[in-house]
Amino acid sequence: MERRQFLKNSALASSAFMVPSFVKALEGATFRTKGFKRLVIVQLSGGNDGLNTIIPYTNDFYYKARPSLGIAKNIIKINGTLGFHESLEPLQRLYDDGYLSIVNNVGYPNPNRSHFRSMDIWQTASDSNSYLKTGWIGRYLDMHAKKAYNAIEVNETLSLAMKGKHHRGIATKDHRVLYRTGKDPFLSDIAEHYNDAHLSEHNLGYLYKTLIQAKSSAQYIYEKTKIKLGTADYPQHSFGKQLKTTAQFINSGLDTSVYYASLGGFDTHANQQGTQKRLLGIYAEAIEAFVEDLKSQDTFRDTLILTFSEFGRRVAQNAANGTDHGTANNVFILGEDLKTPGFYNELTKLNDLDDNGDIKFEIDFRTIYATVLNKWLEVDDREILNKEFNYLNFI
Repeated sequence: MERRQFLKNSALASSAFMVPSFVKALEGATFRTKGFKRLVIVQLSGGNDGLNTIIPYTNDFYYKARPSLGIAKNIIKINGTLGFHESLEPLQRLYDDGYLSIVNNVGYPNPNRSHFRSMDIWQTASDSNSYLKTGWIGRYLDMHAKKAYNAIEVNETLSLAMKGKHHRGIATKDHRVLYRTGKDPFLSDIAEHYNDAHLSEHNLGYLYKTLIQAKSSAQYIYEKTKIKLGTADYPQHSFGKQLKTTAQFINSGLDTSVYYASLGGFDTHANQQGTQKRLLGIYAEAIEAFVEDLKSQDTFRDTLILTFSEFGRRVAQNAANGTDHGTANNVFILGEDLKTPGFYNELTKLNDLDDNGDIKFEIDFRTIYATVLNKWLEVDDREILNKEFNYLNFI
C-alpha cells in the first residue's frame, strides 16, 4: 500500500467523523421518522446587509445614512415601521403562515469585522478574544452523537462549526459520488486488513480509522436515501441544490440531527443593489421550496431552520454605492410551532449607534444557540457553549 495512493484517496477523510476507535460499517444505524428533531443551519457568507433585508422604511436616519442605497420603493411592508426587501416575497408567505421569527440586533461583545475571524467566532461560539479549535456543533457531536452522518454539511468541505475534538460531521454535495468514492478498492483493502498488525500499529493508523468510518457513513447515506418526487420547485442554483439534497436526506429519515448549508456572495462593498437582490431571491425561493418539500412529507414539524451571517453592514453607505463591514444583524428562525412568530424584537435605534457608526448589538448570538440546543435538541447547552446564557422564547 503506497503512501502516494493513500494520500490520493485521503480526501474522503476530510469529511469523516474523527473517532478514536473503529466502528463497523452500519453498526447501530437507525432510520428516523416523525418526532426526531432536526436542525438546519443556513450560512449567508460575506456579511449580508440586514438593513436592506429588513428595511426600516419610515426611519429618516436610515435614508439620511443611505441617500442612494436606501430602499424606498417596492418594499413588502410588514408593519408600520419594517418591511421586507422585494426579493423576499416567498419568505413573506412563510411569515404570513406564522413560520418565521426574525431576531434583530444579533451580535456579540467587542465585534470583529474580519470575515474569517467573525465567522470563526460564530462557528465556534467563542468570545471575540478567545480562539477555539472546535465548533459548537462539533462539541455537540462529541457529547451526543456516534456516527459521522449524525451531522451532514451539504458541501464539498466541512466547516469549523461541524468539527469537534473527537468527532466531526461529514461533508457531501452528492451522496452517490461519496458512495462511489467509498467503494474505491484502496478503502476496501484497508477495511479488510485493518486489524493486521502492520496496519493497526502503523503511524497512520488513526487516519486509516477515519477513512473506514467515512466509508461506513457513505454506505449508510447511500442505502437509506430514497428519491421522493415532490412538487417543490427549487431555484437552479447551487444553494437550491443544497436544500433539495437536504430535504431528500430528511424525508428519507436519515439518523441526522444537524444539516449545514451555505449561500455566498454577500460581501457587497460596491454596487450592492443588484447583487443583494439576486442573492436574497435565491435564498427566499429555495427556503420556500424547502419548506414545501418537507411539508409534503410531514417532516417540517420536526425541523428548525436557522439562518445567520457573520456580521451585518455599516449603517452608512460608502462611495461605491455599497456598504462596508458592520456588526449586529438579523437572524431568521423558521419552524412550524414557533412561540414568537413575526418580529421577536424591534430594530435598534439608528440614531444611537456605537463609536464606529454601527448598530449596537442587543442579543448575543450564543443565546440563540443555547435556546436551540436546550429547547430543540434537548441537550445541556452549558457543557457545549462553556458558558451559561439566557434562553429566548421563539421555540
